[in-house]
Formats: sequence, structure tokens, C-alpha cells
Amino acid sequence: MSNDWPVDPDGEEGSEGGRKYDMRIIADKVDEEEDFPLERDAFVEEYGDYPIRVNYERVVALREIFEYVDESEFETILDMHKAVGNAMREGDFWDYHPKGANPEKKRA
Repeated sequence: MSNDWPVDPDGEEGSEGGRKYDMRIIADKVDEEEDFPLERDAFVEEYGDYPIRVNYERVVALREIFEYVDESEFETILDMHKAVGNAMREGDFWDYHPKGANPEKKRA
């Protein structure tokens, strides 16, 4: 893990005192009521260097995940969640990838 993150990804500021992962950390950067619609590039400009823990051993910069986000703007937080989830799968950030129309239900 890099030692030059702007915050400790597992510290109080980086993960609210406990180890939190990917989507939760990203969602905590926005206010569902006030920040939408949200422009992707402005969000990445502000938080791009922020560390995002994607699993127990891997931390990446937020901008690395958003390289795979196609949308330039999100109307709602749900739109943002969907785009980030797609980006996490496309960029191979997650170890678990459901396949098919009805993937076997497993915890990610």
C-alpha cells in the first residue's frame, strides 16, 4: 500500500474509524439531496486522489475507478451507484463477478 495517500484509507478520516470499502466510501463523499445532478469530472477533480479500499489488500485512487465510468453526469445517487458498480466490474476491481441472467446468489 502506498504511504503517500492524502488520508489513511483505514483511519478515521479515510474510513470513518473502521475499514469500509469502495461504494460506501465513494457514497460518503456526496450529499444525496444537495449534490445532484453531479458532474463526474468535477467530482474526480475534488476527490480523485482519495484512497478507495476495494478489498482487504488493495487500495486504489478514486480516479482509477472513475476512468471506467462512461457517464459525464449523474442525475441521482442511484445513477452514480450504478455507474460506479459497472466501472468496478469493467475495471476488474472486484474479485467477485456474477455471470448470466440469474447468477447464483453469493455474498460479494
